[in-house]
Amino acid sequence: MPRPNRRVITVSNRLPIVVTRDEEGNVHVEPGSGGLVTALAPVLRDRGGMWIGWPGITQDEQIPLDDLIGQAIRQSGYELKPVFLTAEEKRLYYQGFSNEIIWPLFHDLQSMCNFRPEYWEAYKRVNRKFAEAIAENVRRDDFIWIHDYHLMGVARELRDMGIQSKMAFFLHIPFPPLDIYLKLPWRFEVLRSLLEYDLVGFQTLRDRRNFVQCVRTLVKEADVYGKGQVVSVKLQNRTLRVGAFPISIDFNEFARLAESEEVAKGAWYIHEHLPERKIVLGVDRLDYTKGIPERLEAFRLVLQRHPELQEKIVLVQVVVPSRREIPQYAQLKEEIERFVGEINGQFTRSGWVPVHYIFRNLNRLELVAYYRTAEIALITPLKDGMNLVAKEYCASKVEEDGVVILSEFAGAAAQFQRGALLVNPHDVVGVAEAIYEAYTMPVSERRQRMRRLRHAIRRYNIFWWVDAFLQAAIARRLDTFPVLLDYIPTEG
Repeated sequence: MPRPNRRVITVSNRLPIVVTRDEEGNVHVEPGSGGLVTALAPVLRDRGGMWIGWPGITQDEQIPLDDLIGQAIRQSGYELKPVFLTAEEKRLYYQGFSNEIIWPLFHDLQSMCNFRPEYWEAYKRVNRKFAEAIAENVRRDDFIWIHDYHLMGVARELRDMGIQSKMAFFLHIPFPPLDIYLKLPWRFEVLRSLLEYDLVGFQTLRDRRNFVQCVRTLVKEADVYGKGQVVSVKLQNRTLRVGAFPISIDFNEFARLAESEEVAKGAWYIHEHLPERKIVLGVDRLDYTKGIPERLEAFRLVLQRHPELQEKIVLVQVVVPSRREIPQYAQLKEEIERFVGEINGQFTRSGWVPVHYIFRNLNRLELVAYYRTAEIALITPLKDGMNLVAKEYCASKVEEDGVVILSEFAGAAAQFQRGALLVNPHDVVGVAEAIYEAYTMPVSERRQRMRRLRHAIRRYNIFWWVDAFLQAAIARRLDTFPVLLDYIPTEG
């Protein structure tokens, strides 16, 4: 960990708060949830740290937040510094460069990119705005930890301002291979910006390899040495570290919640309405990277190829609304609902509807009740940085009886390869057969696989992730880190 007297300044696109407005128009600020907040809040609180980010509303909305943020600071125990964006900046930087260029490109979907020059200019302006907010609040010994693809250029802006504090960056999404990264018109600028950090972290060894290959190819003076979880990149005047740090969850929190009376009641209610049927569960944000249409096609195939499963199995597909103002997402929603309608129209029998489709946010109790109830988790993104749904599902299986079907292209595949059924999400026949294998798997094998998965997630939890990352920033030697599993598909 950084020295006890060194503050940690966390910087992300969003502050760890949620701004809401009630029916009377009153504005409320609620604490954010999620693994990152859970893991970093104690670090910031204990060290008197700070979180810098966008509060989620634009300057144009003219909502006074000073008193509400002050209240949130008192509740959290650490400083919150908002960075305000205009409606145009939100449109060009967030919806534009971040989500119409970097998001699809880094998920190997370059055909969906919209390489508009004004997006890049807005991205640079907003990254400079974040850098200015950091510069106004940083102390010389502070450790600055910046998160995700929205803010890749912040370190370069800070270096140009003369800030020499130790800076680290973690990318929560995948990093693409060289041939895809080369399609980015601003490939040199983005790569040079990332090399201004002292530590750059990725989810998997594959992502780290992709980044190192891009550095070796595009930055001629770079020299990469070392092996294992963390390697060094030597430039002309400085050396930085690059590592793989698979993010995780608070295992104990999910396990405790799964054992609670409220979740037990919710699980009983679900089983009561789906009696004597095995539940296949999918939980995804509405996004074209999640492979939901392909998953629905695989479920239709398993019902066709194995008619004995009809009336004995149901797919509960939860889709969390997201970015519905973007045309591709609205079209995806229509495609998903068309698939659901076709499957239900083709197979529904009296007392049995094969696909239960939920298009809304589930609260934490509802979600964990579904996790605990479902016999099979079907998690088949086309590509994913990690996919924490897989880990949440396993942590919630307190009876250790469940099967995970997981995409080979999820970051979690490396950690799950010894317990999950790994599939190619583009191979709908293969996914269909994996569903059948999971349905017919003996109880002893299910328990053995789930026990192995839960052990790994319990050991390498979100707190391990924070410690490993901060240790990598300051450790003198790089051979002290655990050997991470890699995953490369092989025949058989």
